[in-house]
Amino acid sequence: MKIIILGGYGVFGGRLCQLLAADSRLSIYVAGRSYKKAQQFCSTLNSGATFSPLEFDREKNVAKQLLQIQPDLVIDASGPFQTYGSDPYRLVKACLENGINYMDFADGSEFVEGIGQFDEQAKTKKIFILSGVSSFPVLTAAVVRHLSTGWKKVQSIKAGIAPSPYAVVGINVIKAISAYAGQPVSLIRNGKLTSGYALTETMRYTIGPPGMLPLNNIRFALVDVPDLKVLPTLWPELQSIWMGAGPVPEILLRMLNGMAWLVKLKILPSLSIFAPIFYHVISTVRWGEHRGGMFVEIEGSRDDGPSATKSWHLLAEGNDGPYIPCMALEAIIMRTLNGKAPAVGARPASGDLELSDYEPLFAKRTIYTGQRELIPQGAALSVFRSALGTAWNDLPDAIQSMHDAPDGTTLSGMARIRRGDNLLAKFIATIFRFPEQADEVPVEVSIQKSYGVERWKRNFNGTVFQSEITNGKDQYEHLVCERFGPFTFGIALVLENEKLNYVVRRWSFLKIPLPRLLRPRGESFEYSSDGKFHFNVEIKFPLIELIVSYQGWLTSPQVY
Repeated sequence: MKIIILGGYGVFGGRLCQLLAADSRLSIYVAGRSYKKAQQFCSTLNSGATFSPLEFDREKNVAKQLLQIQPDLVIDASGPFQTYGSDPYRLVKACLENGINYMDFADGSEFVEGIGQFDEQAKTKKIFILSGVSSFPVLTAAVVRHLSTGWKKVQSIKAGIAPSPYAVVGINVIKAISAYAGQPVSLIRNGKLTSGYALTETMRYTIGPPGMLPLNNIRFALVDVPDLKVLPTLWPELQSIWMGAGPVPEILLRMLNGMAWLVKLKILPSLSIFAPIFYHVISTVRWGEHRGGMFVEIEGSRDDGPSATKSWHLLAEGNDGPYIPCMALEAIIMRTLNGKAPAVGARPASGDLELSDYEPLFAKRTIYTGQRELIPQGAALSVFRSALGTAWNDLPDAIQSMHDAPDGTTLSGMARIRRGDNLLAKFIATIFRFPEQADEVPVEVSIQKSYGVERWKRNFNGTVFQSEITNGKDQYEHLVCERFGPFTFGIALVLENEKLNYVVRRWSFLKIPLPRLLRPRGESFEYSSDGKFHFNVEIKFPLIELIVSYQGWLTSPQVY
């Protein structure tokens, strides 16, 4: 297959080339205005596919340039599609004229919605013209279909993307965001078509597939993406839809939110003039975890009547997240090579892939997904079962029995205890009533449960300390909160190799957030061995090091 990728040496086009590089059935022309840049990029791609540089200028005679190559497929990965001028579809028209299949990365809602005007012409030419072939709206639509299987109707859709702060963002993306910041955006709210204002509306959300280390609670801002126009055509019963982006560091987003308000209030006509400055800042001011993610949450009703809320979560580690927007194009190209080309016609690509098409592509990288369902109030679930969701079923039986034990359960066993030896460590251990150092002491753990609160009382040979455990809310969402007196610790439950790891993500004193850099650390986990529940708890603080650690086992649950 012969493919021209316009913008092929750019951020998204370059990533697409990397995804396609291993397939020897492909002959790819890396196209752009600079032949030298295209040539340099091609020299970095050692692979099975054939790559050739191509000088291509969309402002010149596009049809003539296409005839010189006669490709099977043209992919527009350039943009920004919001600023394509008075004839934004000139490339599409040239592909129609020459009978060439076409796809693009378009993120402009009006551009993607307008592609349908070429449907009859594309069918006459027997080619496909697909627009918006990216995470928004292809992946979001696929996820909504997956989550709503067996539902009678979908009433609300919310989704958001949170890129890693270290992800490379192209200047065209920044230009697009700057162009629509503070401008009215059409969306559905309370069952009516209305307008929001891009980047002035915000919400908070925690992305966390069950059993994985979640992202920190993130601030998302409303963005103008194709989903706002495309998804209501797929789910006409929708009462509300909202799409957001959550770039970090958060302070940069807050500054952008404030400037977007200046546009909304007509103090500034547009933020487009600031795009180069935004690009420089976001490319240099970076801190935080090198991880990104995405969520899709839907509300609606099942076929049997009850309302429900379900969500899908994606986590991408390191540099793998930025490849996700390119995977829709990769999947469709692979399907085409395998004899499953898209149906002819011109349309947004929101119905051309299912979530199952993405899953093998995710599996090649450090990308993890999972789904959650809101548990109705009053449901008799333990705190841990509720927090782990679908990952609960992957726990060893001994750990399940421990955390699913009924109210009034006491478990007994043995433990080994180690204490820190500096004065500050000893002082903290004394304040929290942690046990003294010992090689082997009997231990009892009593658990009381009521209304979503679990009170754990630990008795190490007469030394007793206790804590209160609940499910986290708001900025502690998807965490288990353990409270020792005035201190509360937000703990992520991470399941890995049949071990349930405890990772402290947030902490507070009298509900006042404390610095994350100073939060307690240590290797704490639970596991099963010889049918017994085993625990390993290690509490360390930066600079102070070890406060206390205790390891041991529990068995013989008794209910009193």
